[in-house]
Amino acid sequence: MLVRVDFLNMGVSGRWLFFFLHRSPTHLVSVLIFNTTSHCFVLVKQFRPAVYMCEWEKAKTQPPKSAEKTEEGSTSQWLPASAGVTYELCAGLVDKPNLSLEEIARQEVLEECGYDVPASKLKKITSYRSGVGVTGAKQTMFYAEVSDDNCVSPGGGEPKEGELIEVVKVPLHEAMTFAYDERIPKTMGVIFSFIWFHNNMSPKYKISTNV
Repeated sequence: MLVRVDFLNMGVSGRWLFFFLHRSPTHLVSVLIFNTTSHCFVLVKQFRPAVYMCEWEKAKTQPPKSAEKTEEGSTSQWLPASAGVTYELCAGLVDKPNLSLEEIARQEVLEECGYDVPASKLKKITSYRSGVGVTGAKQTMFYAEVSDDNCVSPGGGEPKEGELIEVVKVPLHEAMTFAYDERIPKTMGVIFSFIWFHNNMSPKYKISTNV
């Protein structure tokens, strides 16, 4: 739901637009998943309309690399759908008041990535504010270790809820190169969580994260 707020800041009037998500408390959970069998991180890859439209707006100011003729004979400058795809942590809205944050995170891991992990095995990393200019959402990040034995489905999210998710794996030794590669579209949650893992968990596995 789009909401407009008019306010005074140091005597100067201002106006801001922000969103309430699904009419629920604006709180999300995200999970850094590490597969101890294959020593890789499990991320999700999905299309984000807002990202696509930002890329489309930017492309409008640049000469098109190629053009296709529409039925009306005009030139189409729409970008391929891949322009709106990003790599993200498994995540979801906190919209079930009868469940703990750990239980909601567990459900997201199962639905999006196909791993069945007990809620008690999720470790809280931290909570922080995300989308401060648009939603003002609070996000709580967890860490979950899984193995191939925990994989009970291919994941992919809930299509009936409009989720079209691809599960992807990033090898541990490539993690920091992946995090800092500006050519790979990703969220700050991915970058931060990889750094957290490097600082707190890498010595346990005695494998370089390629920093």
